[in-house]
Order: sequence, then C-alpha cells, then structure tokens
Amino acid sequence: MQPEGEAVRIPSRSAGIEPRVVAVSGGSSGIGRASAAAFVAAGWKVALGGRRAERVDAAVAELTSGGAEVFGTTLDVCDDASIQSFFDAAEAALGRVTAVVNCAAHARPGPLHQLSPEEIRAEIETGLVGSLLFARAGICRWIERSVSADVVFISSTSAETPWPLHTPYSASKAGVEQAARSLAIELEGTGIRSLVVRVGNTVGTGWIDDWSGPEKMAVVEWQRLGLLRHLGLLRPEQVARAIVWAVSAPRGAQIDHISVHPEAPLDPSSLD
Repeated sequence: MQPEGEAVRIPSRSAGIEPRVVAVSGGSSGIGRASAAAFVAAGWKVALGGRRAERVDAAVAELTSGGAEVFGTTLDVCDDASIQSFFDAAEAALGRVTAVVNCAAHARPGPLHQLSPEEIRAEIETGLVGSLLFARAGICRWIERSVSADVVFISSTSAETPWPLHTPYSASKAGVEQAARSLAIELEGTGIRSLVVRVGNTVGTGWIDDWSGPEKMAVVEWQRLGLLRHLGLLRPEQVARAIVWAVSAPRGAQIDHISVHPEAPLDPSSLD
C-alpha cells in the first residue's frame, strides 16, 4: 500500500490535459477493482478503498506496476470518519477528486427468516447507507469548490426484478436507484451528475467465494425460476468499461441510467 500522501507518478498521457481523479469504494476486488484498472487505462488517477488491507495492497501493487498514479487505503463506507480520512488522504496524494464510484457492497443469499439481523443490517448499511455517505463526502467538496463532477451508483438487476433469496441486497439496490434519481434532480444546476449503472449477472465479483455450499445452491434456484436465462455472464472488466464510458460523457450531457447485461453464448448450431 502506498503511504498516505504519496502516489506513484507519471506524466499525463495527453499532453496539456490534467487527468481527472476518481475515488472508488470497494476498489480492491470485483467490479471495483476492474473499474480502477479501467480508469487507469483511460489515463485517470485513481484512489481506491476497501475493507481488507491485503486486498487493497494487492490492487495498488498491480495497478502501479505500469507507473500509474494510484492511491489505496482501507475504507469502511459505513463509518463517516473513515470516509473523510480516505478523501483527505486521497486528495493529498493525487489532487482533487472529481468522480466517485460506489462499488462497495455485501451480499449473502438465503431466505430472509434464516438471515441474522446482523447480516441484514450489513447488506443494507454497506450497499445503501454506505453509498449515500460516500457520495455525500464527494458532493460536499464539489459544492464548496463549485466544480463539475460525477457520482456513480452501481446497482443490480435485482433492483427491478423480484429476486428471492436476495431480499436485503435487492432492497438496498432498489433504494440506491431511487436515491440516485432523486439526487440527479437535487443537483440540477450544480454541474454534478448522478448516474446509475445497473449490472446483470456477473462472474468474478469475489462474493461467491465466501459463500457456503448451501448458499451456493441459491444459484440453482435462480436458474429454476428463470432469473438466469442462459449461461452467459458478464466479467467485471466489461462492466468497468461501461462505467468509464458513462462518466466520460461530455459536460452538458446527463446520462441518468445505463444497464449492462450479459450476452447469451453463441449457439454453435446457428453457424451451420
């Protein structure tokens, strides 16, 4: 991990153009880590935070191996003091943040009545409350400085489609989408854009690695119910490219919502 206030530095890829700085929560794994890499590839400076120090260390080491400007430290999006410390250290290392991407989330499948109160709270607090607190920290700075900026909320198909065995997570994502829509109107005329990226079924998020055998059986139930219509799955890198594309839209254009879904695998018989 880079010490607070320090970052690996290289010249801007575009001469005369100051690269933007993006802060990514949940940036040490899954979609967050892929987003950090995609922003680096686009020439941005990246500040990433995550709860597990070893994962943050690994992400920073990987992203800075090519000389990119990346800052990383531990971050708890449910704790405002942790968020403020993260922003202060990130801006000391990289300069003013002008984009926030909310990737931090937590989910563990199971019937609601079998989930512990602690698990239910963790999913809602991380996915919904944490996203609002992390966005708020950026917005406070942008309003004070009168600068144009972007806040991105990562959502899920389960925000729109009933998704059993994922009730707290689905509720958090539905709340995130409504919050983002309300925020977009609230921020009109400030130069700050609020955007939702709704993500379909994705492999490589890292969550399923922590699930028990019975929890993994939820996937079978989702297939039975037709929620997983085919074997196609998104990769975090595909979602990340969509996020960078949306945030890079020219000023004056407001992209409120985009959905990214996996394409069905090609049927070999169709090529005959």
